[in-house]
Amino acid sequence: MKRTFFLWMLFLAVVSSAQPVELITYNIRLNTPGDGEHAWPYRKQHVAALFRFHRADIFCVQEALPGQVDDLARAFPGYSFEGVGRDDGKREGEFSAIFYDVKRFRKMEGGTFWLSETPERCSFGWDAACRRVCTWVKLEDRDSGATFFVFNTHFDHVGEVARKESAKLILKKIREIPGEDLPVVLCGDFNLSPESEPIGLIRQKLQDAYQVTLQPPYGSVATYHGFTYDDLPRERIDYVFVTEQVKVLRYGALTDSRDRKFFSDHLPVLVTLQF
Repeated sequence: MKRTFFLWMLFLAVVSSAQPVELITYNIRLNTPGDGEHAWPYRKQHVAALFRFHRADIFCVQEALPGQVDDLARAFPGYSFEGVGRDDGKREGEFSAIFYDVKRFRKMEGGTFWLSETPERCSFGWDAACRRVCTWVKLEDRDSGATFFVFNTHFDHVGEVARKESAKLILKKIREIPGEDLPVVLCGDFNLSPESEPIGLIRQKLQDAYQVTLQPPYGSVATYHGFTYDDLPRERIDYVFVTEQVKVLRYGALTDSRDRKFFSDHLPVLVTLQF
């Protein structure tokens, strides 16, 4: 009994000595003039301020067009990012980019694959309305030496087959790229409710941060609102999933706003992770 107690206290001491990682996933809404007062030029400083205020060590963005990626890169000169445009594998189209603090993390590997039957090249998948991608990066924490993977994606909003097959493909890639031993975080805008079949497939292999957080979930349950306070939907469509090696200390869907204006049509999801 004493030995068990000692080992438990030793485990807690080791866990508490490693600095947790603050990660935010955020569909920042593409830059389109049709959004009027909600267009990106009026929001970009608030999106950057949100990441900065909540001290994001890593932030993953969806729907980011090249100019928006450039804006965030300028706002965070101490960060680097992994990601490419989905329409040419370079600069065209939306990014599912992963930004990370280079003082804290060292990139070991990284890449992007397409959610399609030919993931190695720029392509449409199944019945998807758009090209869709998943970006990943392998990072090493310079302080603790912990090594982990972050995957960031944005599922199609139309194709039912595409969303199901995308879930299967990402799980396959997680088996192939990180393997069984290293911690993995998968986040993004999945355009699916928690009860959907593709989310169920992912939950068979990964844990939903909303469900396993040690501190009760904070903030809104819904993560999409369309820039309005009225008639908020009740479903989550933005997620963070983790492997069993990752402890989720807290989870929150943040309702940050200014003068009753949201900074995107989605809410950012913040998690504090222990590797």
